[in-house]
Amino acid sequence: MLRDPGEHAIHLPWARRVRPRLVEAGLVGPDAGLLWHLVPPAPGYLADFLTPPPAGLSPDLAAELAALRSTPAATVRAHLAHYPPDRAPALAALRADPQAGLRRLAEEIEAYWRIALAPDWPRIRVLLDAEVFARAHRLAEDGAAGLLNDLHERVRWEDDTLLIAQRHCAAPDVPEGGALVLVPSVFVWPSVLSIAGDTPQLAYPARGLGALWERPAATPDALAAVLGRGRAQLLTALAAPTCGTELARRTGMSRAGVSQHLTALRAAGLVATHRQGRTLLSVRTDLAEALLSASA
Repeated sequence: MLRDPGEHAIHLPWARRVRPRLVEAGLVGPDAGLLWHLVPPAPGYLADFLTPPPAGLSPDLAAELAALRSTPAATVRAHLAHYPPDRAPALAALRADPQAGLRRLAEEIEAYWRIALAPDWPRIRVLLDAEVFARAHRLAEDGAAGLLNDLHERVRWEDDTLLIAQRHCAAPDVPEGGALVLVPSVFVWPSVLSIAGDTPQLAYPARGLGALWERPAATPDALAAVLGRGRAQLLTALAAPTCGTELARRTGMSRAGVSQHLTALRAAGLVATHRQGRTLLSVRTDLAEALLSASA
């Protein structure tokens, strides 16, 4: 996304905020280190060892970096062979000494995380948890075919074959059969990303991205007059399933205040709450949607 912001305009507010800090840290730009050169402009090949299959619904960054550092040298060199022959010196050094290069790469990813993602991770995580929750319901209701045919306009399931319409890179095709890991993503929008390997992965845009960097919507005065300002604020903020911590951040209320208001809204049939892993996600009911529409 940072290589071509124009193709990902929805994330421009984020890019304008983090790019100067990433440049200053030496993580973005022609003189940057390994991470920048390993993630090429589309449709270039992205080394599969960068994206090991996640272990469960809530992968841990430290565990994934440990898996990255333990990548066999032969695997690193095999994946680097798909890059252009005039590769950057940083990639040549990684090929010559994969073990030392992977240690440097893990340090760069940790630094990138701290600068570019950690401050916004709570709101991103809420959006991704809501996506997993919604897709699980779609899978239960419509089966795998219904789920896959609803992921993205470039993805379809037809005659027992998963078809992905996108520009082809130099990597081998995904093998037939076996498992497929679906990875909801924020920054892959507006396209999808297929990842080959022993366990193929498909990263696709999570729904609700349009509101990710927006300021909270104004609370309708008419609704506030009926429910009270705080509860009306919460209903307005619940455009997508959201956890209490994120609601507190958006509204400026205390976590205890949010919990108290949500309890009242649930009792009135205006909010439903579901568990996603260790997180409780609240969402507006149809009755709440009708109230908001009438008061808009």
